[in-house]
Amino acid sequence: MNEGRSAGHAAAGDGGPSVTVDGARRRHLGDLSDAGALVVDAQGRIVEVNRRAANLLRRPAEELLGRDAHDLLHRGRSGETLPPSVCVMREPFVAGRTAQGEEEWFERGDGSLMPISWVVTACRTGTERRGALVLFHEVTACPPAEPAHPSPAMSELDRLALLAETTTRLTSTLDADETLRQLIRLVVPLLADWVVIDLLTEEGGVTRAAVVHHENGVLRHRRDLEVPMPPVPQESSMPLSRALRGVTAALIGPSTYQGEPDSDVAVMQRKLFQATGMHSACIAPMRTVREVVGAMTLGRSERPVPFTGADLVLLEDIARRAGIALDNARLYERQRRVAETMQRHLLPQLPRVPGLELDACYLPAPHASDVGGDWYDAFALPGGAIGLVIGDVVGHDLDAAAGMAQVCNMLRAYAADLEERPSKILNRLDQAVSRITETTMATVIFARVEPLDGGWRLRWSSAGHPPPLLIESDGHSRYLEEAGGLLLGTGIGTERQDAVLDLPPRATLLFYTDGLIESPGHTLDEGMARLRQHAVSLSHHPLPGLCDLLLAAVRPANNEDDVAMLALRTPG
Repeated sequence: MNEGRSAGHAAAGDGGPSVTVDGARRRHLGDLSDAGALVVDAQGRIVEVNRRAANLLRRPAEELLGRDAHDLLHRGRSGETLPPSVCVMREPFVAGRTAQGEEEWFERGDGSLMPISWVVTACRTGTERRGALVLFHEVTACPPAEPAHPSPAMSELDRLALLAETTTRLTSTLDADETLRQLIRLVVPLLADWVVIDLLTEEGGVTRAAVVHHENGVLRHRRDLEVPMPPVPQESSMPLSRALRGVTAALIGPSTYQGEPDSDVAVMQRKLFQATGMHSACIAPMRTVREVVGAMTLGRSERPVPFTGADLVLLEDIARRAGIALDNARLYERQRRVAETMQRHLLPQLPRVPGLELDACYLPAPHASDVGGDWYDAFALPGGAIGLVIGDVVGHDLDAAAGMAQVCNMLRAYAADLEERPSKILNRLDQAVSRITETTMATVIFARVEPLDGGWRLRWSSAGHPPPLLIESDGHSRYLEEAGGLLLGTGIGTERQDAVLDLPPRATLLFYTDGLIESPGHTLDEGMARLRQHAVSLSHHPLPGLCDLLLAAVRPANNEDDVAMLALRTPG
């Protein structure tokens, strides 16, 4: 079952219209007595929910809609995540039949567990769309004969299912923090009462990144134990030191650290056992082919059965997968930082030009996967003129940022020749891009603002870039759509055109990249209209800070592209 996005909103109350996604037929899931009701589509995503279900699950309907029902809700008796292969509700859902059962568990929004009885029956979520209706009641859990912990003995099939689930979940993200959260939920409380994760930092130190305990159905962090660790001595023979050097996994207990400690790390381990009450633990290195990234410790304090050699082999497999996932996340984050640093260092200090005001801003993409090649540039030219550039290299990775650096530097060099019109500069740049860089394509506007009889004249040419916006002091505005041309790097020879405009007094000229106006599900015309509306409303705002205000007001929340903006205002 895959997680999706909802296009709807929750019903306002019992009897009100239920919410649908993906064009599903609207119907009413109102008052069904004590029953919570969910409708899931063919992918297992929740597409409708009644008010009772939201109340029972202690989650707003907006949090439920579009989510994978199994991944979000279904848990084992002790709160452990369940592989889809062992989900008792999945078989009737896939087979399209009706089934019911008792003593399953849903996780509420606050992390607590709710025992339920349930019914699953096939239904349609729209014309020719198959889905299922899930009805559930909260029931009183039967008291277990023994403490509610999973049996320490796992079948070979269960172990393979857990390893498959580990691989799926840890490779679903390139965020290191999310990788750790997924890892913790996989092993606690299914395998242990405690999980401790120690990570090697890029600077060579060690930090105790997580100490988590399963307590009353909730995973709780022991923040007092999540602290920087002492350096790892190369000569230490104690288990954590060996694991952090990538040597070996080991079964350990409090007695392991009762003797004379051989390092400060051993002292910290003794304190850990005292604080957690763990009587049995196993520890394994988290490593990749290249290096060790940390160590993972599983501990038992409530359940009496100690860890075995079979448990240690399973932990080694999980730790190895976790090490690879964390290493990939770190490499990805490192690439993002390099690209972002390159972008920021290439962005210029705005020049001081008598009679003109300038403002600019740059916002990087919110996710590591979306590093981009947006940039702006402004530089003084001989004769009192100023060159203005806004550009966007195609792509969202380190190559895009590197391509941006090349294009930016070449354009600056060509722009120093005042005998060339902006269109000729872009034509020369296009030829250079096609010869020098590797399949780099970019959109660019190059403009010259020249002094003219007490005023200012704008000359510009565009290579496939969104048009500048001109806002006059009386509120009139228009997009400067003249002089449009093909983007750079296509290999198609073209002759671009120039446009000329005498700028009115107290006019604001705004250059921007498409990350400011693009939004999934909306047209560019809608984004440009939104920008125009806000820009006119702020036309009398002092220019310093104007770009930041427009960025906050105009950029869609669901746009994950980077944004560059450059603004100019003429004197009165």
